[in-house]
Amino acid sequence: MEKLIQRVQQADSLLCVGLDPIGADDQVLARLHEVIDQTAPYAAAFKPNLAFFLSRPDGVNLLRIVVDRVPNGIPVILDGKFGDISNTAEHYARFAYEVVGADAVTVNPYMGDDAIVPFAQPGKMVFVLAKTSNKPTHSLQDVALTRGGYLSDLAAGVVKELDEQHHNIGLVVGATNPEALARVRQACPDQWFLVPGIGAQGGDLASTLKAGLRPDGSGLLINSSRAIWQAVDAGAAARELQQQINSYRPSVVNA
Repeated sequence: MEKLIQRVQQADSLLCVGLDPIGADDQVLARLHEVIDQTAPYAAAFKPNLAFFLSRPDGVNLLRIVVDRVPNGIPVILDGKFGDISNTAEHYARFAYEVVGADAVTVNPYMGDDAIVPFAQPGKMVFVLAKTSNKPTHSLQDVALTRGGYLSDLAAGVVKELDEQHHNIGLVVGATNPEALARVRQACPDQWFLVPGIGAQGGDLASTLKAGLRPDGSGLLINSSRAIWQAVDAGAAARELQQQINSYRPSVVNA
């Protein structure tokens, strides 16, 4: 958490650069290095997506190279959406933190705190799925509860309670439903949110910031993957998005 806050302040950025490498194996490493080097000045964090690496023959080694390439001081969030019983989760945590060298992970909370707590280790951070950016036909997250609210709200409440104990657990809340984002922010006023869905998935940046920023103008990591990876100049794309985010922050805070 401290590393993230320091980086956000140092870079004046809420931008998370997603690394979802596509393309031929012999070209991907060079492009990964290029994207990291060009976007690092504007990045509050990097988020490699585990699936895009494991689908390659030497994916784990490639992932470790990528993590080593990220400059010191910039957190790396391993997007693995882990979610299994505690003894299995402990091994996933060892993989993420000791083998890969990540600073944080994403976790699926379907199995409850059993799947979350093993990742909430000192010096690390966990982002737990609450309301994701996809729009499935049958969404468990949108199941209404008899006591009011939705299953995603229940997940956020569980995570809030865990964070009060561990102080390093945030939420994944997508940008494609600003109303849900605002609802989760109201329920969890202090936690950090990792926010996918801006750009290719249709999330609106202004609405997202209005719904999710904390009163201090922080508390969100706005992820961008495809828009930066596919840009001719990744650095320029990252700088532009960082500046767009920062242009909204004062107006939202002062509203």
